[in-house]
Amino acid sequence: MKAIVFIGTHKSGSSRDAIKAAKKLGYYTVVITDLNKQINQRFDYEEVDCMLYCKLDISKMVKKIKELQSKSYEICAIVSFIDPHCETASILAEKLGLNHFTTNAITTMQDKFKSRIALKDTNYIPKFITINSKDSISKNQINDLLPAILKYPQSQGSKDVYLIKNFSDYLEYSKKLMDTYDDATIIVEEFLDGPQYIVETLVINNIVHIVAIVEQEIVYTNGHFIITGYNLLINPTDAFYNKLYDAVDDIINCHGLKNGPSHLEMRYVKDNWKLIEINPRISGAGMNTFLETGLGISLVEETLKLALNEEVNIKPKFKINTFAQYIIVNESGILERVNGRNRAQNCKGVKYVFIKPKKGSILTPPISMGNRYAFVIATGEDEFEARENAKYAASKIEFQLSKIENDL
Repeated sequence: MKAIVFIGTHKSGSSRDAIKAAKKLGYYTVVITDLNKQINQRFDYEEVDCMLYCKLDISKMVKKIKELQSKSYEICAIVSFIDPHCETASILAEKLGLNHFTTNAITTMQDKFKSRIALKDTNYIPKFITINSKDSISKNQINDLLPAILKYPQSQGSKDVYLIKNFSDYLEYSKKLMDTYDDATIIVEEFLDGPQYIVETLVINNIVHIVAIVEQEIVYTNGHFIITGYNLLINPTDAFYNKLYDAVDDIINCHGLKNGPSHLEMRYVKDNWKLIEINPRISGAGMNTFLETGLGISLVEETLKLALNEEVNIKPKFKINTFAQYIIVNESGILERVNGRNRAQNCKGVKYVFIKPKKGSILTPPISMGNRYAFVIATGEDEFEARENAKYAASKIEFQLSKIENDL
C-alpha cells in the first residue's frame, strides 16, 4: 500500500489540511508525533490511518519507517508542514532514498541568522547585529538601530519577537530571551515601516513560481506584532508584480532552494522590497483554505505532488477577492461558550468560519500567532467589500470567558 509519512501535525490548519489532501489523493497516511496528547486524542484525527509515537530523533524515526516498509507499506514521501520539522522530514526522505526538497536550503531558512548571512551581499535585509550573553553591547550600538526588532533566530509565529523603542527595552527583552534559551544568540535589527505581504511560492526544478500574494494587516498588542487580516491580491499591476518577483527570485536563489515550498514575509520600504523572514512551507492556520477560496488552489496538495515527483498544477482556477479576519482576545479567561458562530456564517460573502478553542480552554491576549482563536474568510465584488464582509462577520463572534482563579 502506498503511504505518505508526515512528521508532526497541528490539530487544524495547513498541516492537517495536507493530511486530508494525501487521503484524497489515495495514500495511506502516517503521522509520527512526539506528543503524547495527540496519541491520546488519536481518534480526533479521522483522516490519519496510522499515528506513531516516537521521539523526533533521525535514527529512531528511520527505524519506525523501516518497520512500516517491512509490513508492505510503500513509503512514497516523507514531509512536514510545521516548524521545525520541515528539515527533519527532508533529511529522512534523503536518507531513505526518496524524492525530497532541498535540505540545505530548508536548514538555512529555519534559522533567521543563517538566512541573513545568506543574504549579506544583497539589499533585501534590514541592518542588524547579533548578540550573545558574552558580548558587550554599548547603548550607542542599540540606539543606532532604534526603533528595532529583537528576535530569537528560531522564533516561530511571532513568538520571541519584540519591538524595542529604547535601551531599557533592549535590556529587558534580551535578558528574557537569554534566560529562556540558555545563552542564545539573538538578533537586533532595524524596524522596517511599510506595507507587509506574504508571498507563497513553489520552486520546481530551480524555477520560482509565485502562487499567491497576500497583503497583511498587523496589530501591535500585548508587546507583540500579530497578523489579524489577510487580503488576497488577485490583480497586482505588472510593475508591482515584476519588482516583487525579481526580489523573491533573488532571495530564494540565495538560500539555494531548488525544489520545495516557501513563504516569504516581505515589506515594501522606500520603493524597495525587504525580507522579514522566509519559511520552507506554506503559511499555517487557514492559509490553504484561504487560497482555495480565492484561487481554487490547494497548495498543500500541490506541495505533496511535488514531494511525490508528480505533475504540479498551480494555475488559478478562478480569481475572487478574498479576505480573512482573525480574532484575538484582550483579556485572559476560561472559555465558557462561543456566541455568534451561526450569525457570522450567515453574513454576506462569508465562505468559512473556524473556531479553534473548545469549552474549558484558557484564552489569553496574544504573544504569538497561536493565540488567534478564530477566523472568518469572506469574498466580495472587490477587495474593499471582501474586507468589510469578513470584518463584519467576525464582529458577530464573541468568546464568553470566566475569570481564572488564582489556584489555576
